[in-house]
Order: sequence, then C-alpha cells, then structure tokens
Amino acid sequence: MREIHDDVSQAYRNRRLLTSHWPAFADVPLPEMTLGDALKAAAMAAPDRVALVEGREEGGRSWTYAALLDASLRTARALLSRFQQGERVAFWGPNVPEWLPVLFGSALAGITLVTVNPAYKRRELQYVLSKSRAAGVFHSGIYRQFDMAAAVDEALSDLPDLREVLLVSDFARFLSEGDPAVELPAVKPHDPAVIMFTSGTTGAQKGVIFNHTGVINMTSFVQRRAGLKEGGVFVNPMPMFHIGSLGHAGIGAVALRATHVLLPEWDPENYMRQVARHGGTFSLLVPTMIEQILAHPGRGRYDLSTLKNMTSGASTVEAGLIRAVKAELGATICNTYGQTEMQGSITVMHPDDAEPDLVGTIGQPLPHMEVRIADPETGETVPLRAQGEIQTRGYQNMLGYFDMPRETASTILPDGWLRSGDIGEMDERGFIRITGRIKDMIIRGGENIYPREIELLLLEDPGLANVAVVGVPDPYWGEQVGAVLLPKSPDMMPDIECLFARCRAELASYKAPRLWYLAEAFPFTETGKLQKFKLVEAIRSGTLKPMERMGIPVT
Repeated sequence: MREIHDDVSQAYRNRRLLTSHWPAFADVPLPEMTLGDALKAAAMAAPDRVALVEGREEGGRSWTYAALLDASLRTARALLSRFQQGERVAFWGPNVPEWLPVLFGSALAGITLVTVNPAYKRRELQYVLSKSRAAGVFHSGIYRQFDMAAAVDEALSDLPDLREVLLVSDFARFLSEGDPAVELPAVKPHDPAVIMFTSGTTGAQKGVIFNHTGVINMTSFVQRRAGLKEGGVFVNPMPMFHIGSLGHAGIGAVALRATHVLLPEWDPENYMRQVARHGGTFSLLVPTMIEQILAHPGRGRYDLSTLKNMTSGASTVEAGLIRAVKAELGATICNTYGQTEMQGSITVMHPDDAEPDLVGTIGQPLPHMEVRIADPETGETVPLRAQGEIQTRGYQNMLGYFDMPRETASTILPDGWLRSGDIGEMDERGFIRITGRIKDMIIRGGENIYPREIELLLLEDPGLANVAVVGVPDPYWGEQVGAVLLPKSPDMMPDIECLFARCRAELASYKAPRLWYLAEAFPFTETGKLQKFKLVEAIRSGTLKPMERMGIPVT
C-alpha cells in the first residue's frame, strides 16, 4: 500500500489544469466495503495488535483487533434484540471506549448510528433525537455535572419514536442480552452508516447521512497521505461525536490497522503522557491544541520523539507554527479541508509539500473525488485562480440530509455537484485556497457553531426585535461568537448577563456569545437579506463597539 501511495503522490504533482476543475483521479483502488468488513479484515490480518486504548491518566482498558471485533459482534446481536435493521440509535456521551463497539456493532447490524455532542442540553438533544427519529439512545448519565438522565426523561414525552434508553455504564449487561445464534443481516457498502448533525450552509441543524464506503475510503486516503503508517499509533483527543474523531481516528485507525489511543478529553499534559506511553506517531489536532503543547512548561518531561505526523482541519495553520512543530517536535502538520456533508475531508496536504503550499492552501483533492470552483450564481466553472464556491462530486458526497429532501436538493445539485458554501480558488496544480464563506458557520477553537440556533434562543427575549450572531476574528480561538442585538425600543435595553446565562443553560457552553454588541439598525439588501458581513466589518473597524461584559468570560 505504501508503494501505491508514493505513486499517487507523484502522479498528483505532475497534473496540470487549464481551468478550476479537478477531474476525479481514479488510478488507485476504491474498495467497496462496509465498516464491518473493514474491522473483520483488520482482525484477520492483525488479531493480536492493540486496536483501542483508553487513554486515561492512570491507565485504562485496551482491546486487540480480535477483541474489538468480538465486542462489536456482541454489540450487533444485542442491538438486534431491541431494534430492527434500518432503525437509528443515538450515542450521547463523552470520549469513552464504548463508542467503538457501538459504531461497528451498529454497522454490522445494519443500524444507523446517530452521534450526539455530550455538551448538548435537553433542548438540543430533543431536536437531534426528534429529527433523526431515533428508536434508542445510549447516554452517560452525568457529564460535567449535567444530568443527562433527567434531560432524557424530560424530553421523552415529545419523542414518540424513542422506545429504548440505555446507560453506557450498563454496557456489559446490555451485551449479555445478545443471542450468539442470531444471524447478522446483509449490509451493503452504500447503505446508511452514520448520521451527524450540522446546519449545512444555512438554517437549522440537519442530519447528514454517511454511507459505509464513503467514510471508510475517505479516512484511508487522508491518513495515508498525511503520514499514518499501517500499524501506527493514532493519539486522539478530539470529541467522538465529530467526524474528525469518529471518522479520522475511530474508522481511520481500523482502515490502517493502527492503534487508536482515545483520550477522555483534551488535556495537553495527558496528551503528551499518552504519546510517550504508547509511542504515538500521528494525531489530528487544531492549532490551539498544538500551541498549548509547544507552550506547556512540562513538555520536557515527556518523550514525544515518536510523533512524526499531524493533521489539522479547523483552520489554516500559520507558517510560524509549522516551523516550530518541525524544529521542536520533529513533526509535520498537514492541513485538510472538508465538511460533514462530504463525509469528512476532500483535500489534504502531502507532508513534504513546499512551505508556501503548506501554510497557504488546503492541499489537493483526494482520489476519486471531482472538485471545482464555480460561480455561485451561474454554476459555471471559473478560470484558474479566480474565486468561486468550492463544489465536490463523487463517492464521498453525503447520501443526503435525513428526511429533508428539499434541503438535500438545495445542497446537491441535479448533476451531482455538492455546494459547500465556502469560497476558494484553485491553481493549475489543483491546490485550493480558502478565501471566505457564503454560509454563516463560525469556527471557534475547532468547534463548528451555527448561528441560527443561538439567534432563535435569544429572540425569545421579549425586548429584542432582532439578533445577528456572527464570528468575530480572534487571534487565539480563530473566531469568537459575537451577538449583535437590536432592541425593540431604546428603553428596552437587554440584560446581557441574563442572556449569556440562558445560553449557557440551554446550549453547549462553547456556543454562548462572549462578545455582545448593541445596534441601532441592521444592514439589509434590497431583497431583505441581512448582510452579516457588514456587521463584522463594523466590529473590526471599531464602529460597532462591544458592550460591557462584566462577569462574562472570554475563554
């Protein structure tokens, strides 16, 4: 496989384009397989290799590939004792090892796994379970002092499809319910495998449907190009509900028969401890995480010499950080680009690309994916180095938004092109540069935040006529969440401390705006569309100044 990878790299670098259209590169295999097939193949090839490690400070459980397959088969049979093939089961919990047998067990049972952010509160949980029509949910009971069990109980009356509520702490008992004699159903490579929620380009959250072949090949192509070797060690602190963790680490490690060290949460010292303890060779980290490692006063206590390759996909990595990682850790960083609708990344750098490409672009497209830069209005492919919307076509495109055909049709065009909502440009080699966003999504410290759900919550305040939630540039977080408020009248001044507290109580804490602004009017187009970019320009220029934050933290 390594020889194939080297041939792909050379062939890609010899390509020259005449317009901003990268034809699909099909000179490498594209295996048609399910997630269950991939795990079975890994267990057959390397049964005694460690597949999964619980990366806790004090040490934790571990599974070989043979043991992980056995746990996944038992999970599949236990699921089929309660659910039917084709139903959806959600997992609402932090980074616990049970994510993996539930992921692969669901795949083997023909059940679609719905991932849920553990930071969600009742309002958000109810939305995801209702929209996905989940028949069951695993949850962790308590997460950061939040009572998950109570939240599920409160939401049950509004969830007619939900009939099974399962505690992760009872997982061993759950496994014992499976009948070893139950025959697993036939699952096809293009069947639904996972649903992850995202707002897409606009509006409320939508459930993106992944298929087996799409996500397994995506992870294999990305990790191989970025430097994860077969049998390597992927140290993973990213949240498992997200494609960067469930996909790139959870599935990608299996694709390359690597060891997946799953950290409970991000902690720079425990991350370094796990790299040193297990000989970590590869990670996906956002730039803020990498900076914390480099700045950590205890870094010298840990042997990080095995860590050779990293990917980063939340924001473009600056040149100084790439140089510092190379000089101080002896490791490379490869930018990737993608979206949930693309089942993950569709471009990635080569570790030995020239520095101007490493710091200024998101790399070249992956094999078997067609990518173009198109005029957002006409749909025509633009000339080289001209700006337009990044669009993709191929096996990685989502199957669609679950039970939302109109929204699916507005994102995937009739000829198969998926509209990203991101603005970029392509050079003659196929390297792509991100230059802006059509959509409103905010990226704060690697977390994707969709303004509309925050706006809808704030608009429940009777004193507000309108609210615009925007991304405010921040040197550390990339972007901070800013809320621009328009009161109904001058004598109805908003209490931002109360608004902030309500956001913290009803939404994941990272979504709560840290910056608050008061506007006398909002800028609209002639057709009535709010021009949020003008509000951001006013904030950046100082024309729109932040209100006194008082007790609101900025971290």
